[in-house]
Amino acid sequence: MLVRMTTNATNADGPQVRPRRAPAGAAVLREDVTEAIRAAVFEELATVGYARMSIEGIARRAGVGKTAVYRRWRSKLHLVLDIVSVIAVQGLPAPETGSLEGDLRMLYEVTSRALRHPIASQIIPDLQAEAARNPEIAEALQKALKEGQESVALKIVAAAAERGEIGEGLNQELALDLISGPLYWRSVVIRSPKLPKGYLGALARATAEAIKAL
Repeated sequence: MLVRMTTNATNADGPQVRPRRAPAGAAVLREDVTEAIRAAVFEELATVGYARMSIEGIARRAGVGKTAVYRRWRSKLHLVLDIVSVIAVQGLPAPETGSLEGDLRMLYEVTSRALRHPIASQIIPDLQAEAARNPEIAEALQKALKEGQESVALKIVAAAAERGEIGEGLNQELALDLISGPLYWRSVVIRSPKLPKGYLGALARATAEAIKAL
């Protein structure tokens, strides 16, 4: 906490020493404004796509001036890169149901809801298209989709190993592909509008048996 001095300090061997002032003009970025801008980016991406998205549109949707956006990010590219990086850091919660199949089922339910959210279902394909033209977006998108999923998948595999459900020497890379591949294929690549009845349960059982057989 900055305490304002009302008197001058005196040096016994010399002249008075004036108190130092805090530098003027130091910017304090309000977190609520930052979050409003991030939310506006998601909505703009879902509504108009990356190519047509603009700083002006983001600022208008967030209810702030363009300056507030530029004080935080240099361009819409850096803004989007920051957004997908935040997603990667947040990741998904690790299930703790007590069984490999149960953990997989819960993971698939959470992931499926997230991927089928109207905003996500519009943003991910659009950014994938941009990633083919922009290496920076490609790298950030891969980080968001891969690392966020891998972190929780590794915890599921580790928990199954501790319970003795899977043996030693498991091919982790293949296990991660088995866990993440099918649902992303159907939800992101094929973009199936609706999962068949009982699909997630059947997928969890099949994946659990496949991992145990590795």
